[in-house]
Amino acid sequence: MPTEKINAAISIASNSYNSPTGYGAQVKLLADRFLRHGIKTANLSNYGLEGKVEILSTPNGKIKHYPKGYKPYSDDVIPVWHNDFIKDFPGLKNAVLTLYDVWVYNDIQFDGNIISWVPLDHVTLPPAVLKFLLRKNVTPITMSPHGQRQLEKVGVKSTYIPHSVDSKIFKPTDQVFGKPTREYLGVPEDAFLVSMVLANKANGLVHRKAIAEQLMAFSVFRQKYSNAYLYLHLEPSPVHGGFNIPQLLKACGLSEEFVRILDSDINRIGYPAEFLAGVYTASDVMLQGAYGEGFGVPVIEAQMCGAKVITSGWAATQDLAGPDSFLVDGQPFWDEPQAAFYHIPNVSSIVQALLLAYEAPRGISKANLDFAKEFDTERVFNWYWLPFLREYFK
Repeated sequence: MPTEKINAAISIASNSYNSPTGYGAQVKLLADRFLRHGIKTANLSNYGLEGKVEILSTPNGKIKHYPKGYKPYSDDVIPVWHNDFIKDFPGLKNAVLTLYDVWVYNDIQFDGNIISWVPLDHVTLPPAVLKFLLRKNVTPITMSPHGQRQLEKVGVKSTYIPHSVDSKIFKPTDQVFGKPTREYLGVPEDAFLVSMVLANKANGLVHRKAIAEQLMAFSVFRQKYSNAYLYLHLEPSPVHGGFNIPQLLKACGLSEEFVRILDSDINRIGYPAEFLAGVYTASDVMLQGAYGEGFGVPVIEAQMCGAKVITSGWAATQDLAGPDSFLVDGQPFWDEPQAAFYHIPNVSSIVQALLLAYEAPRGISKANLDFAKEFDTERVFNWYWLPFLREYFK
């Protein structure tokens, strides 16, 4: 069957294609499919490329890759780069697609078409986000039902398109780097393995990923079950403004004897996605709470590998937990810079979820596998992106 072609040009303003970040992964998945369907595609980087324009060769064609600007979020160069990109395609319908927090773009001077695939990670809607989305040249795409509900409350229409995960990579996986995963991690086969996959960084004083609360909860849980081990897939140093993880573990009474942390040297090069698939599969439960998430890709990645997940019962993740997963409660936390509320996960609720996960049957959850299929990249593109693009560029 011939691939449907869409005659348009899109520049994606986000992290660099294939950079080892959540945004970078989504850019790659989306750009590859844009190219496959004939869409001229550029990448306007705000992280991952500096000082030069380069041409990326991909399986489906070439991408013009522009570097970050002088301002932290590259809003100073987005209009320049996009106009440079589309000058080679006179008369072609075009748009900038932002895949990032939109409040950072409120000073941008650009009257062209903007599609904003917007994360809405607070419990209430930040005014600076709404201000940008109300621009006449902006078309919002919400990546979660929570985000769409937030915008509906203030009369802003949006199209729902979730983030996606490549099920060809994220699937039940027994080995990493040529060894059984638990053997590689140094975790006994009969241990109860809890894993966390998240970024250790902060936005000012807000540590959105709730690392401290989750480590404290694991410490309380382990007082009952001494066969519990913890794997942390995060940078352990505060180099990105986050926590000193060894210090925090000590404060929580957690011995490094039963805690495993990623290898920082390998992480600087980049762990392959297949490694994470192995970690998810080997885990008895993934612990993925947060003050708020715009989506929460690891929650779906883990379930695609058959894992159970503990996550927050608010913001985007409330809609991402499959039948064999657990939602935790929280209490309001005011984010003054964004003038909106997050929720802080309650330690007692996380402990209760860990206890329920321990008592649940071990092994692959078929129910979560089936649930996560909804977010497979090919399905998301065919069911959500193609109808949107047809209508937008008609």
